[in-house]
Amino acid sequence: MACFFDARGNIYGVVAPAALAEWGIALPATAADAALARQEWAGAAIEALCSWAPGQRPTGAKEHRSDGLLVGPFQAAPPFDVLIVNTDGTLAERSGNGLTIFSQALSQQGLLPGAGETVLRVHHDQGGVSPVATAVLPAVVDGVQGFWLDLGQPEFGPQVVAAQGVEGTQINGRPLSRVPALVGLNPLWGHSQFVRIGNPHCVTLVEDASALPSNRQMLESPLFEGLTRTAFAQPVGSGEPCPAGVNLQWATRDGEGRIAARVFERGEGPTASSGTSASAVASAAWRVGWVQAGRVEVIMPGGTAPLLLEETAGELTRVSLFGTAVVQAPL
Repeated sequence: MACFFDARGNIYGVVAPAALAEWGIALPATAADAALARQEWAGAAIEALCSWAPGQRPTGAKEHRSDGLLVGPFQAAPPFDVLIVNTDGTLAERSGNGLTIFSQALSQQGLLPGAGETVLRVHHDQGGVSPVATAVLPAVVDGVQGFWLDLGQPEFGPQVVAAQGVEGTQINGRPLSRVPALVGLNPLWGHSQFVRIGNPHCVTLVEDASALPSNRQMLESPLFEGLTRTAFAQPVGSGEPCPAGVNLQWATRDGEGRIAARVFERGEGPTASSGTSASAVASAAWRVGWVQAGRVEVIMPGGTAPLLLEETAGELTRVSLFGTAVVQAPL
């Protein structure tokens, strides 16, 4: 049995590793081995659990009925291992909304402690550190029950995402990047901040909200093809500027401590919201002085993500994301 959850319009299915046998899919016993073997099973799992039933895909909807699949837990007690499967069959290093959904699923299964932190470990095959650990803490924010996710300290600059072929620019004296592939799609997209916060991001900062692409626009040709080439790794994308692909965001100021954003995820495409993207947006906005440390809100089509930015001696040292999730439908 798989169950689908909604976190700010971001939808993931959650399924236990053993339950995939119902669809004839067998996984290795550990998350680490399953990540290394993902080409043998991940595409089949997405096809079986995330595809629309014949004739059920709404007009204008994306190719899949969810933004991905969460496979786990692999243990009966914390820390819990999980795999985040994108709809193209690749694995993500981290997903804020995905881990919020996974936390909610663990809570409903009686596996998540009601108090104190629990560590979730995301295994992947993208290179770099695996697993990527995230501490989760149940909390109530603005009267809403949910979870704080400690995403750690962000890193900035093209070098942290292995970006190539980019040029230097700046806002408020802060170094940024000019990504030719993005500027070629829209001349207003000339100021981008690369951020790594578990996974790689490219946040393009714009002064006017009219320069934010809508999700509908991002699904239309030729913009969709151009963004796919830029965001996705080969063979679907170009692997430029980042060989492993990169999540794309656009951000603009929307008042004190508030940033409006749009998201195009590698391995997925335009999404209603993304927790790690919201975290990258808030970090990039802090970097250029658009927001201060403390509480920041990132507004996306699927909802608003509250974040806490912690600063020490002029350095952004920790980003925490609050999220909540509700059951959408069983499968």
